[in-house]
Amino acid sequence: MIAPIVPGPAVRFLGTQPYVPVWQAMQLQARERNAARADEFWCVEHPPVFTQGRNGRAEHLLDPGATPVVAIDRGGQVTWHGPGQLVVYTLVDLPRLGIGVRRLVEGLEQAVMDTLAQWGIRAQRREKAPGVYVDGAKIAALGLRIRHGRSIHGLALNIAPDLAPFQRMNPCGYSGLAATSMQHLLGSLDATRVREQLLAHLTAQLFPAEVASIRHEPSLPPELVRILALGRCPTS
Repeated sequence: MIAPIVPGPAVRFLGTQPYVPVWQAMQLQARERNAARADEFWCVEHPPVFTQGRNGRAEHLLDPGATPVVAIDRGGQVTWHGPGQLVVYTLVDLPRLGIGVRRLVEGLEQAVMDTLAQWGIRAQRREKAPGVYVDGAKIAALGLRIRHGRSIHGLALNIAPDLAPFQRMNPCGYSGLAATSMQHLLGSLDATRVREQLLAHLTAQLFPAEVASIRHEPSLPPELVRILALGRCPTS
């Protein structure tokens, strides 16, 4: 039997969007998509928000202040999203790609490390704490939800965010775990260039070399358009 050809990912740039509608749109796509739907990367920046994973414990959120806290369906503990942080949601069909969850996690981590290496930053993984680290400080967070072989959520890379909110939580549930950013390590840099490099490395990690090309979609995801129009997540 000839293996099906898996097209490269479609990339959508969402700009700045509130967290909850984008999360609901991911859930909606995972629920409704069929085998013909291409895999997608959604690039977005969120207003400040703390998200608490399914296994999250309240004591790891030390001082949210006025920042919203949203309990969500990904794995892991608490994390923060906000301006200056690049979030890439990887909506992919794992069986079609011929990979499992572990390979997906490794691919996301490696794509971040390869991107950082292009800027002269040496980064590492950490045992039992998914994400990417520089000298022990977290520079990228990972969180996934897999349902019927389809993933939602993805990764968040600290390009130039305010690092203060990370001191108001225990990232990955580890007390005292520091956070860092590319700007903190390097000074001013081109965030658009970082984004394009990361997308290229993600594609190279997850898709066969012969089809590892990015297709840019100019419109917002139709699921997000529906949710923003309705003001809530459709239930049917």
